[in-house]
Amino acid sequence: MTGLSDSFQRPINYLRISVTDRCNLRCVYCMPDQGIALLPHSEILRYEEILAVAQAAAALGVNKLRLTGGEPLVRSELTELVRMLSQVEGIDDIALTTNGVLLRKYATPLKEAGLKRVNVSLDTLKRDRYQQITRYGRLDDVLDGIEAAKEAGLDPVKVNMVVMQGTNDDEVLDFARLTLNDGWHVRFIELMPFSTDDHLAFVPTGEIKERLLSLGPLETCLTSHGNGPAQYFRFPEAEGTVGFISPLSEHFCFNCNRLRLTADGKLRPCLLSDYEMDLKNPLRNGASPEELKELIRQAVAAKPHRHHLAEGVLPKGRAMRQVGG
Repeated sequence: MTGLSDSFQRPINYLRISVTDRCNLRCVYCMPDQGIALLPHSEILRYEEILAVAQAAAALGVNKLRLTGGEPLVRSELTELVRMLSQVEGIDDIALTTNGVLLRKYATPLKEAGLKRVNVSLDTLKRDRYQQITRYGRLDDVLDGIEAAKEAGLDPVKVNMVVMQGTNDDEVLDFARLTLNDGWHVRFIELMPFSTDDHLAFVPTGEIKERLLSLGPLETCLTSHGNGPAQYFRFPEAEGTVGFISPLSEHFCFNCNRLRLTADGKLRPCLLSDYEMDLKNPLRNGASPEELKELIRQAVAAKPHRHHLAEGVLPKGRAMRQVGG
């Protein structure tokens, strides 16, 4: 294993894999009410193809994988993919990001297959509001899924809340309180510019921190379970942690360590850039492991120094659910 770095000397060791563009929810910031045209089944990478990419990436120094979607748990036999990936030499961490709706059913099988950790997207603790934001879901299904993940040992279970002005920002304190006695690990995320609703507005991390001061001072803490850009804090004597992901107000491009593989086999070195390297066609034309590694190297070499959201430059090619977040 030689290690993989981009042209700005950032080590790249983390691959996010979108296994499907399908989802069983229609969250207002992720998808239009009418939905988005789905990829034909034939265009979605087969598990064997995902495995081949993971093996090539691992041979270059990638050691952490995260499965995303769409909603990854709607993909058939996902536990089998986890089992396959857990056997790749060099991979020491496999995590999952899910909306949690199906997590009660799959938490234990996923853990037994080799999944280490899970992040659950949850933007409200109010049942009526949950239906408004997701357009379909039942809050109780997600809460049951979170408990099932804890029982299965998928530790730590992190809960991701996208904070939206006038939509759910009045619940910031409610989420934070769950870190005090219930041991939740909550991460507040600034709304990304993929929103399909122009009326939604992000709340800066600095403003969220100000609101949390009423619960006590936030103490910086380190976590051994995290490969991404979150900054972690803890209230005094709290069992859980509070994290902040701030792509707009405090961009973290300078230490970005990730690549993204889309469900249709495109490797994206930056979430907020439309540049993609096609891996699906080479895979289906018999590309060797060495050829795959060279394509991955080329994608890494094209990784930009930073995004340009502040200058009004937004990605245009895909919706958030099509790139895996």
